[in-house]
Amino acid sequence: MTDKYGDIINLPHHVSKRHPRMSLYNRAAQFAPFAALTGYEEAIAKVIRDTTAKKEDNEMDI
Repeated sequence: MTDKYGDIINLPHHVSKRHPRMSLYNRAAQFAPFAALTGYEEAIAKVIRDTTAKKEDNEMDI
């Protein structure tokens, strides 16, 4: 470590007196992934099914 942070490097972590600690469960939920686009996964699955079926039909024609 350089002298740049020498005055604060060993200080204890700040604990707020105003805001209670968030539970691990709530913290995990806050950062959990979510479906931003409703129906997107289903639309992608349909395109994959349609493309696969079309490819199989073309292979049978050959």
